[in-house]
Amino acid sequence: MWTKELFGTDVYHLVAAFVLYSMLGWLVESIYMSFCNRKLTNRGFGKGPFCPIYGFGAVACYLLLSPLKGHYVALYIIGAILATVFEFIVGKGMIKFLGELWWDYNDKPFNYKGIICLESTIAWGFYAIGIIQFVNAMIYWVIDKIDYRMGIRLVVTALVLVVIDYAIQLTKVFDIDVREKRDHFIERCHAFLNR
Repeated sequence: MWTKELFGTDVYHLVAAFVLYSMLGWLVESIYMSFCNRKLTNRGFGKGPFCPIYGFGAVACYLLLSPLKGHYVALYIIGAILATVFEFIVGKGMIKFLGELWWDYNDKPFNYKGIICLESTIAWGFYAIGIIQFVNAMIYWVIDKIDYRMGIRLVVTALVLVVIDYAIQLTKVFDIDVREKRDHFIERCHAFLNR
């Protein structure tokens, strides 16, 4: 599975890059928001250092925009537009499925429903240039420096921890009583086995 090629690279590199970008995105946004809020701020959904929107966005950016490497103006414009569309779709999805948006651009000039704004769109263009021209090469360099088997273990461990962390957070968001669900499941199993 890990060696299967997708979009000109193997699954291992794509998944490892997703994990690293998710962690790097969490770090950058948490530092920025901590500075803005003048206090330590965790910008992730879970308790751990992971923002999958950045992982998906950066990997998609690399896969879609790498043919534009060296074409800075086109890379900037297309990157800014695609990232803004992605942010809007994620924002609308969060509102629909979670009932809330985890960012608010209402106080920013030229915003649309507080979900997207011109300031972020401008930043996304620069991020696209950074990812394509510099950052992705460094991410792949880090991935290649780690022993392949150890890298797979690290990636799987990180993803398992994120799934556990997010499952716990989702039970809180949706006010799910895990003990009640567990007890109900056990009762149904006993009833089925005692038939």
